[in-house]
Amino acid sequence: MLRFHRAGRSHSGLVRAVNEDSGFAGPSLVLVADGVGGAAAGEVASATAAYVTSALALGRPDADPVAVLTEAVRLTHEQLEVGTAQDPSRTGMGTTLTALLTDGARVALCQVGDSRAYLLRDGTLTQLTRDQTFVQLLVEQGVITREQARRHPRKNVVLQALEAGHPAEPDVGLVDVRLGDRLLVCSDGLTDLVEDDQVRVCLEQPDAEEAAQALVDAALAAGGVDNVTCVVADVEDGPRLVPDGARLGAFSSPDLVVDPAAVHALG
Repeated sequence: MLRFHRAGRSHSGLVRAVNEDSGFAGPSLVLVADGVGGAAAGEVASATAAYVTSALALGRPDADPVAVLTEAVRLTHEQLEVGTAQDPSRTGMGTTLTALLTDGARVALCQVGDSRAYLLRDGTLTQLTRDQTFVQLLVEQGVITREQARRHPRKNVVLQALEAGHPAEPDVGLVDVRLGDRLLVCSDGLTDLVEDDQVRVCLEQPDAEEAAQALVDAALAAGGVDNVTCVVADVEDGPRLVPDGARLGAFSSPDLVVDPAAVHALG
């Protein structure tokens, strides 16, 4: 059965006092959620997205992974609406979500926002996700180049996010993943600062733990102006998946989740 040998790292960066990123690194699920909203509780949004997605995924190991991720997006939206209604100071909170989930035979990818997923295969790095951003539209329309997009003043304006009041339109589907592939999910605290060539070099570290640490170190060396979260997953063959995983960033604080009881308890 397909499974992930994984490692994750999350850091608040060198400028921001609060880590609004969340991550999860498990044998069947890896994800990153980048909270937005500052004082409006971006960390609550990202932790809730990570909790909902991991609870659904680990609680339904035999379910269609595309359906599970689609349901996670829907339920996260509902929870953020509840959280905003409970505390109006959270109005405006939201989060990205990039997740890879396997049922042991297939791997599904879910994308909301501008966190990214990459594939390293035979020394070639491929971006699996499409940034749901204003500048990506400009690139696709030929208005600006990819290099200009990196410096554009509106580069962080996302067109899709998980938030109250506005249901997200996720990109969800199966991806071609093979034994021996290395996968990365990361927040823009990495990709805004570190070029793809350097990302590839970091990912070529022999161990997933070393690769994840090298990526975070590269972001910090480039200024560390944002929170940065990286989860590296090696695709391997192994026994039936065990429902567990490591919580990263804001997700390390369970009290940030809007309503854990709203999602069926694991186990």
